[in-house]
Amino acid sequence: MPGIHYPKSSMTCFALLTLLAVALVACAPRQSAQRAAAIPEATIEQIYIATERALDRTGPSFGEPRNAGIRYFRAAISIPPTHRVGNIEWHEGPPDPATDFVVTETEVYEGNPGFVNAVKKGQTAREVLVFVHGYNNTLSEAMYRLAQIQHDFNSGLPSVLFSWPSAGDPRGYVYDRDSVLYARDDLELLLKSLTRGPQDKVTLVAHSMGSHLVMETMRQAALKGDRRLLSRISSVILMSPDIDPDVFRRQAEAIGRLPQPFLMFISREDRALGLAGFITGRKPRLGVIDSPEAVAGLDVKVIDFTALGDGEGLNHAVPTSSPTAISVLKGMIAQAQSGERAFQNYMVLTAQP
Repeated sequence: MPGIHYPKSSMTCFALLTLLAVALVACAPRQSAQRAAAIPEATIEQIYIATERALDRTGPSFGEPRNAGIRYFRAAISIPPTHRVGNIEWHEGPPDPATDFVVTETEVYEGNPGFVNAVKKGQTAREVLVFVHGYNNTLSEAMYRLAQIQHDFNSGLPSVLFSWPSAGDPRGYVYDRDSVLYARDDLELLLKSLTRGPQDKVTLVAHSMGSHLVMETMRQAALKGDRRLLSRISSVILMSPDIDPDVFRRQAEAIGRLPQPFLMFISREDRALGLAGFITGRKPRLGVIDSPEAVAGLDVKVIDFTALGDGEGLNHAVPTSSPTAISVLKGMIAQAQSGERAFQNYMVLTAQP
């Protein structure tokens, strides 16, 4: 596939304009999850959350100290009957469960054992989906995104959000990269607790900078010689991974045998990663690679969703926010579950609508 190359002056102008937009966005208030009573017409998604954030802080925390330890709770999130696939319907006035995402119930767990028991209670599947959000995410935004994913994909697996201490602020890119390193031990602890049983498995789904956290945590387990934990990871999906390709290769080589399937969803028109690449030295991030050479020799399949973006916004969450991409991905999942070859044996698949 041909690469996309911009003149240096054009890239500088683009970066300056984007930085100006980021500065303006940083001044705008962020929405947070609101409570409301459930209505019969809405769909309730149960989301389990393990977080290093304070539970009374669902909005931005830029400049605040990071919390030590993990806090556990459950949130019942109501999806309105008017929901559009790929969308999160935020409230514009008082929260209305007929038109908006709302929280209808929460339950806090005192510790890890009670949390894990709650996640697995009444579940026939021995597998849990663990979602790791990306840069510039508040707890509210990450909760609602996982609820939207769970609803639109209807995976049938219990879902756990690992919410690491992102600043939840566009100005906090470096802060968030440090927070990823800060969170490795706690994510490893969570994965161990979810896979204690002899048949327990986890599927890891990560977005953006959360992909860096997932790779660092698996690398850490490998360096400790903990092949048991790595063997309990049944699959890994990295969406728009915000990782330097050279770093990713070193991480993958340290991990050794990667969980399978190991899938990476990219978009060559991801504007958020374009800016991240400029900030980190004008080198393209992993989520915008334009050839399979960046992952050559690694047991990784890269699926290109560029053609399925809607052309609006930053194109930074195409697999979960584009209705066309969600439809294509659900078809791939159905093929895989039926034993068909959903993911071809070449490194980059260009998905078409």
